[in-house]
Amino acid sequence: MGTEFVETAIVGGGQQGCSVAGSLTRLGYRAVVFERGETGQTWARERWESLRVNTPNRTVTFPGLPYDGDDPEGYMPAGEVARRLRRYVAELGVEVREHTSVQAVESPVDGPAYPGARFRLHLGNGDTVEARNVVAALGGYSSPRLPELTARIDPSVTQLHTRYYRAPGLLPEGAVLVVGSGNSGQQIAEDLRDAGREVFLAVGRHKTSPRRYRGAQILDWLQLLPLEGNLESASGGKGDSPVLPGVSVLSGKAGGRDLSLTVLAAQGVTIVGTVRGAQGSVLQLEDNVRAVAQGAARAESELLQAIDAAIAQYGLVVPERTPVPAFDASRFADYGDTLDLAAHRITTIVWATGFVPDYQILPPAALDANGMPVHRAGAGALPGLYYAGLPEGGSVMPLLIASTRSQAERVARGIHLDNTLRHRSPAALGQLWI
Repeated sequence: MGTEFVETAIVGGGQQGCSVAGSLTRLGYRAVVFERGETGQTWARERWESLRVNTPNRTVTFPGLPYDGDDPEGYMPAGEVARRLRRYVAELGVEVREHTSVQAVESPVDGPAYPGARFRLHLGNGDTVEARNVVAALGGYSSPRLPELTARIDPSVTQLHTRYYRAPGLLPEGAVLVVGSGNSGQQIAEDLRDAGREVFLAVGRHKTSPRRYRGAQILDWLQLLPLEGNLESASGGKGDSPVLPGVSVLSGKAGGRDLSLTVLAAQGVTIVGTVRGAQGSVLQLEDNVRAVAQGAARAESELLQAIDAAIAQYGLVVPERTPVPAFDASRFADYGDTLDLAAHRITTIVWATGFVPDYQILPPAALDANGMPVHRAGAGALPGLYYAGLPEGGSVMPLLIASTRSQAERVARGIHLDNTLRHRSPAALGQLWI
C-alpha cells in the first residue's frame, strides 16, 4: 500500500470522465481516471445487444475527436461508442486505471503528504491517492432502482433490471412483462416483440416526440433553441421523485424512428396500467393506460408548440408545420386493476424503473440533505471538486452524449483557471479563449 499524488483524479471512465481527462491533456495537464470496470464499461457491458445511441452519429464526439465516420446521420451501436472511447483514450494518452474502484473521497485532508492536496482517495486495492482536484464523473444514473414489491412476487418468475437485460433469447421461454415506459422500457419491449416474444408493457409517466420536426431532429431543436417551458425536466433523483426522467422516447433502430405506446400497441404489445402492488403471481395495477397515453401526447404537443414559437421568434426559414394527429383515446383501452402472471404465462419481468444517483463516496460537505451533489454548472461545493454528466437547471439534456464535449471542456477550463492563478501565470489564461 502507498500514497501518490495526481493533480486531478477523475472517478469514472465513461465518456464524461475520459472527455474531461482528454480536455486536460490538451491543455497540458495530467489527470488519472479511476474506473471500477473497463473504459466505457456502461456502453460495453451494461446495455442490451440491439441498443443504438438515440442521437445521430455526428453527435458522438469527444474533445479533440469529432465524428469521422461515413454515416453522420446514422445511429451507433452501444459497443461502437465504447470502442471509439477507447480509441480516444489511446490516441491522447489518457491514463485510465481500469478495475480500480474508489471507495471514498476524503476532504479536507489532515496532514497531506503532498502540499496543495485537497482530497484523499481511498482505493479498493488499499492504496491512497492525494489530489488537488477531483472530478466525479459518475453520471446521473448510477444504481438500478427496484421497487420493494419485487420481494412479494412468486419466485418462479425471473426478475431483472434493464442493466442486466441483454437479448430476448437469453430469457426463459414464455411471455415477458416490461415495467416502465421510458426509453429503456419501450425500446426493450420493441426488441422483445421484434424477436417474436409475447410482450406486456406496464406504463409509467413518460414523454414522446417525433424523431424529426420541421427540417431538423427534435434533439437538435432542444440543443439549439432556448425553449420556453420545462420541457425536458429532471428531478434530483430523491424524495418524492426518485427517478431521473429521460428525454423523449425514441429509437435508434432502423435508421432512427419514432416510438410510443401507439406504435407498440400496433406491433402487438399488450399495454397495461402502472404496477402498484404484488402478491404471488398477481400484480395490482392502476387502471390508467389512457391517462398515461394522453399525458404523453399532451407533453409532445407542448414541446412542438414551444419549438414553433421559437422558430417564429427567431425568424428561422424552415419547412411549414406538418399537422400532428390529435390524440385518439379509442386506440387505448384501460386494462383493469390486476394482471395474473401465471394466467398469461408471463415467466419474466424486466424492470425498466430507472436508476438513482449514488454519490456516497464523496465527502458529506459536498452533498445536500438528500445525498445529492451541491453544484453549479459542474462546480461543486468544495474547492477543487467538479462534476461531469449531471442534469443542470432541471434539464436532462446535459446527460446526452452530444453534451459530453462541452461539459468536459468547461470543467477543464475551471481547473486550468485555478492552476494558472495559483502559479501566477496569467499569460497562460489565453488558452481559456481558444
